Amino acid sequence: MLLEVKNLCTRLQTGDDAIDAVQGVSFSIERGETFCLVGESGSGKSVTALSIMQLLPADISSHPGGEILFEHRHANSQQREQVDILQAGSDTLQQIRGARIAMIFQEPMTSLNPVFTIGDQIIEALLLHWPDMSETEARKRAIEALRQVQIPHPEQRIDEYPHRLSGGQRQRAMIAMAMACEPDLLIADEPTTALDVTVQAEILRLMKNLQEKNGMGILFITHDFGVVAQMGHRLAVMKEGRIVETGETRQMIRQPTHDYTRRLLGSLPENLVKPARQHTPEPRTVIQVEGLNVHFPIKKGLLRRTVDSIRAVDGVDMNIQAGQIMALVGESGCGKTTLGRAILRLTEPTSGSVKFLNTDITRLTRKAMQPYRRQMQVVFQDPMSSLNPRLTIASALTEPMGVHGIGMNREERLERAGEVLEQVQLRRDYLWRYPHQFSGGQRQRIGIARALCLDPSFIICDEITSALDVSVQAEILQLLLALRDERELALLFITHNIGVVEYLSDDMAVMHEGRIVERGKTAELIRNPSQDYTQRLLDAVPRIS
Repeated sequence: MLLEVKNLCTRLQTGDDAIDAVQGVSFSIERGETFCLVGESGSGKSVTALSIMQLLPADISSHPGGEILFEHRHANSQQREQVDILQAGSDTLQQIRGARIAMIFQEPMTSLNPVFTIGDQIIEALLLHWPDMSETEARKRAIEALRQVQIPHPEQRIDEYPHRLSGGQRQRAMIAMAMACEPDLLIADEPTTALDVTVQAEILRLMKNLQEKNGMGILFITHDFGVVAQMGHRLAVMKEGRIVETGETRQMIRQPTHDYTRRLLGSLPENLVKPARQHTPEPRTVIQVEGLNVHFPIKKGLLRRTVDSIRAVDGVDMNIQAGQIMALVGESGCGKTTLGRAILRLTEPTSGSVKFLNTDITRLTRKAMQPYRRQMQVVFQDPMSSLNPRLTIASALTEPMGVHGIGMNREERLERAGEVLEQVQLRRDYLWRYPHQFSGGQRQRIGIARALCLDPSFIICDEITSALDVSVQAEILQLLLALRDERELALLFITHNIGVVEYLSDDMAVMHEGRIVERGKTAELIRNPSQDYTQRLLDAVPRIS
């Protein structure tokens, strides 16, 4: 047995209070096996992983009980001995961490040091665990590690800084760093959550290939059952610090026994029942985009002359009707968000036109644009960064109303804010709380409420469910459908989650390198795409079936 966790308990100290984040968790992982740990945010998945690595801060964490037994392979002698990680000394932990057990984190940009090159960081790990290795040999090994994870031109990319790599390439660099020391166990904590489906498919395929080559065990932490179905041999479902169900992956996905597992699976977009439309609004074009271009100049030389331009949005046409949900899909960097910002004139278009209710807003002055700001709203991907942490929810909702002259006084605006909170299924007394006092799903509802307070006709939702648990995602999607019908809203839903697109949208547009390459009714386009690029996106989606 490579790893055996027995009755693990992890207690976290928060001021005068203590939280039992992990309570009696037990599981095991064999060599060459992928064990998936699934559960919603706050269930204890990541705390379990950090306990195995002993990376929790010692001053706020303790382990009242349990064992973490690991088959430790010594670097020089290759002899194996069973080590209880909870009882191991600092020297033993240093030998195990990074070399025998490696970890990939969810967000590589917060894990990679921005002031060192990718190569420096891989070489540092190699020299730490193999002090006899020369720097020349370590560099050759680092280049080989980058080649293994299919980073193009590794001889050049080894000297790049993290910010010069794409999200998928940074994640590959993290895997290269983890794999350079040839670990026996790889812990992957949500390594593909924020990646495009095509990049995610490549990363998952890469991890499988490296596992087969090296015979390593993988502890894969995720909330995506499609990924679980593709990767996992066995699966454990975690809730409130405990494992509520465990077993062979396919069997558990087909026939879950615990109510909580059934609820998680029932919340997947492909398992949700879409409510029937209450009524169909009169045909009315809310947004009409014609020949829209957003080009960013490339300047070079001492005089900073423009030598070329990046065509972020390149000749896009799009119509969105009242009561219509248009999904905009494509990979990172294809121009989806730039297009959304250009429609709202948060980014100024280079050319082309955007008509809102037959008025060309691209030619309006800033002052003339002001009334249209109320009618055209946006909900961002990360509500925590778009809500002011110093303002109560009451202030966040009423201040925009004051700017646009909604309500005679503060009392009227507070009444309206309370009504809108109830519309998004939150309590009125939440008005007096601050953003940090809410969960991610609740903050996303507040972001939607802030947009609704101004009674808009059009809302752009930019990746608003990408980081949410499946049950919270289901609630947000159902909420958007209900609000669309109640208010006859036109919605542009920007996403890379095809499952969400299938459930939510009426129509779908596929964007690639700044252009719309395909569009049509969602069901028909997914069933019968005409473009190879669309087919490639659809083929990359991990399915539970």
